[in-house]
Amino acid sequence: MSTNPHKGASFYGDAVHYRSSEGLSTRPVASSDEIQLSIDPGIDFDDEITGLRGQVAEDIGTEVKYQRDFLEQVQMTMLKAQAGVKNNLRRLNKSIVRNGANHVVHVIVFALLCFFIVYLWSKVSRK
Repeated sequence: MSTNPHKGASFYGDAVHYRSSEGLSTRPVASSDEIQLSIDPGIDFDDEITGLRGQVAEDIGTEVKYQRDFLEQVQMTMLKAQAGVKNNLRRLNKSIVRNGANHVVHVIVFALLCFFIVYLWSKVSRK
């Protein structure tokens, strides 16, 4: 049972609209719960489906082209970034070779100094 907020009165009164070959027509119905459906025999559904398939295929082709262009741009950006990182690593390696291993000596001296300070602090704090 369907509930109608208008208590039996439809929007169009007691008539239901349906499409005929002459255009839009109305036909009286016995109850407001009934639905009258009439399909226009002049419509060729095969042509409609073929047209929709063509539209969908065209839209898919457009989307594929857009996605392919986007991926090509991303690929070019990644190649440029990769080349930049490669050049920077090459320059960093040249700089390390040219300046020697002085930075390793500095790190070792700093670590020894930190251990010495912690050692002295532990000795002083025990007393």
